[in-house]
Amino acid sequence: MAASSDSLADILERVLDKGVVIAGDIGVSVVDVELLTLRIRLFIASAQTAREMGMDWWTNDPFFAPNAERRELAARVADLEARLPVPGGKEEPR
Repeated sequence: MAASSDSLADILERVLDKGVVIAGDIGVSVVDVELLTLRIRLFIASAQTAREMGMDWWTNDPFFAPNAERRELAARVADLEARLPVPGGKEEPR
């Protein structure tokens, strides 16, 4: 077996830096009748590389970033509270 000058860490670093796309279709047929088709598109890259390619859907998805929704709601509540009059009739500058 020939020795490789690249370690697994080097190869992984290159893959994450550049990205790898794996695409394929899986079909299940019985007597020439297609019952199921799965289209698989797999993109492997670092988050930074994916963002550079315009793929950042996970940043706004509440399933993957539940705190993003919470921060948005907190900002809306703070905005509404800032519009409320101050008890006692005196208005404080905000």
